[in-house]
Amino acid sequence: MSRRRKNLLTVLGCTLLGAGAQVLFKLAGTALGPSPSPMAMIVCPPLIAGYILYGISTILLSFALRNDELSSMYPIISLTYVWVMFLSVWYFRESLNFYKVLGVAVIMGGVAVLGSPGNSDPAKDGSSPS
Repeated sequence: MSRRRKNLLTVLGCTLLGAGAQVLFKLAGTALGPSPSPMAMIVCPPLIAGYILYGISTILLSFALRNDELSSMYPIISLTYVWVMFLSVWYFRESLNFYKVLGVAVIMGGVAVLGSPGNSDPAKDGSSPS
């Protein structure tokens, strides 16, 4: 497996971790209520777990981005919005409408264009130019 493919898979994994963290933050917000004390926030398991997922994601992202083009790898992070929407519909039973679907299509199209092989430097990913 090429370095670029490993980096792409790592960044994709980071989007899933980030989406999981967002779900945990929503659960924490619901559990904590409207006026949580600082101590309640410090010991809130979903909040702690969300921060841990974000921390892991940040560390993995820094490794994936260090040897690849930021301009072609980082747009993949926007897929986090896609996963959050699907998780929100599935787990929280939030509504799905035309505009959300359209937004997801635009995000995925943008990621496909910006992350396409023609948008990277072949010398850095080990492949030859087409």
